[in-house]
Amino acid sequence: MLSLFRFVYGLLFAGFGTMSLFRWPIPPRYAVEFGSWPAWYAGVIQLVTGVLVAAGLFTRVAAFIASGEMAVAYFWMHQPRSLWPIGDPPAGNGGVLAILFCFGFFLLVFTGAGTCSIDTVRARRHAA
Repeated sequence: MLSLFRFVYGLLFAGFGTMSLFRWPIPPRYAVEFGSWPAWYAGVIQLVTGVLVAAGLFTRVAAFIASGEMAVAYFWMHQPRSLWPIGDPPAGNGGVLAILFCFGFFLLVFTGAGTCSIDTVRARRHAA
């Protein structure tokens, strides 16, 4: 179940990266120009760490970076709008996804990738 959670979570996160970088599968609300700060770099981090987490490769490191990115996104972009994360501005700050991704990835930092992952295969080969 942990491997399934990791796989789906990583693919969803990578999907946000492809949305920002390639306007796929749907275009983002705002156009993200190549190299623009911070949106383009956030998209790169989301794509790379999402693919790594989904594959279960360097899961703990990738999840730590992804969790940190979402913590920064929440406190930098969402929290200044409003204290309450549930709901869109002005009543809320729209930061629920950032919080969920932050803590979901933080969980993976401590649990690891699960049994069905490249990390597990690499560890078994290294032990043998």
